[in-house]
Amino acid sequence: MINNNKELYLSFRNKIFEVLDAPEIVNMSREQLEQQLHSALSVLTKNYRHTVPTMVRNTLVKNLVDELTGLGPLQPLIEDDTITDIMVNGCSQIYYERLGKIHRSELVFINEQQLFEIAQRIASRVGRRVDESSPMVDARLEDGSRVNIVINPIAIDGTTISIRKFRQQKISFEDLVKYDSLSMSMARVLMIAARCRLNIVIAGGTGSGKTTLLNALSNYIGQDERIITIEDAAELRLQQPHVVRLETRPESVESTGKVTQRDLVINSLRMRPDRIIVGECRGSEAFEMLQAMNTGHDGSMTTLHANSPRDAIARIESMVMMANLNQPLYAIRRGIVSAIHLIVQVNRQRDGSRKIVSIAEVMGLEGDNVVLEELFRFVSREGNQQEKVVGEFTSPGIMQRSILMKRAAYYGLQDELAVAFRGI
Repeated sequence: MINNNKELYLSFRNKIFEVLDAPEIVNMSREQLEQQLHSALSVLTKNYRHTVPTMVRNTLVKNLVDELTGLGPLQPLIEDDTITDIMVNGCSQIYYERLGKIHRSELVFINEQQLFEIAQRIASRVGRRVDESSPMVDARLEDGSRVNIVINPIAIDGTTISIRKFRQQKISFEDLVKYDSLSMSMARVLMIAARCRLNIVIAGGTGSGKTTLLNALSNYIGQDERIITIEDAAELRLQQPHVVRLETRPESVESTGKVTQRDLVINSLRMRPDRIIVGECRGSEAFEMLQAMNTGHDGSMTTLHANSPRDAIARIESMVMMANLNQPLYAIRRGIVSAIHLIVQVNRQRDGSRKIVSIAEVMGLEGDNVVLEELFRFVSREGNQQEKVVGEFTSPGIMQRSILMKRAAYYGLQDELAVAFRGI
């Protein structure tokens, strides 16, 4: 709600909430609830010290309905399709991201208690909890938006909510080319890589567009393939008919029943998958993911946090070590180079745009070092003072010993691949 109406809203809210029957609200439609609240406000405003205009009354009713059935003050931001991220830092600070830029909203919560109650509602709707014994939680909204909640005392200045909104309309490679996130040649090469069942890792920072790119890549998986998706909070939306979606589960109040991504990856190998897609690799499940890629589940994909393809290799090494298998580093690197074929690096630029800045092929080992061959790179113009980042997507071409070239020939796509590189 807007700060100016805060006192007025709080005054009527408390009186209405005292007489509301919670079980009845669950069974009401939005229209019925609005009618009930309009009637209640009509009675209350007769005895109010100031006249309450109809427009203000309508706003109060909408705010009450949003709080009772939605996300309270956040509801207008949730309904705005141009907003991609919502960030709540306590009850009086709400920020949102639009077109890559962060703005502060005029909306506020009436107090910390209202914010905390909405945070609890978000968690409970997906069978999770947030309280003193479990002060951090990952959840999702009904539309698939991803939510992270941290409460006091972990969040010192009050309950913190971060929402990554789910796009109802999937972004395709054509859209990404239009947004100048990559060139058409790069898009064609990635389409071919997905169709040729290459194992692909998408690396980047938070909010760089990793999941968006993963969703776009998934469009080129065959309709006859069985796909298992594994996520902390389910947000992938694959269009294929044969998809099994698995989601992790936190431990219960009794400290039992926890299901991790590693558990799900291990179990997925028993489910006869053609491809395994891990929404984000962040721990020891990386070892099982490499094993899956190495044992007949070609075409598997995942994302991870890293600043470059070289950093992505180092991050995978660290995550495999977390599995406590006491493997020597050389053995881990051998597993990586035999499992992963492509690393796609996505970065968020200073102007808020997202670009694929590198597509690198994992060629093998040279001594103890992993050899990467860059197929494409984004080169920004040096000394550019413009607000918008400008540059060119370049490529040195493809090497004869490329696994992409061999796979393209096997699947009869070598001519398409050659055309893609000629169109740079």
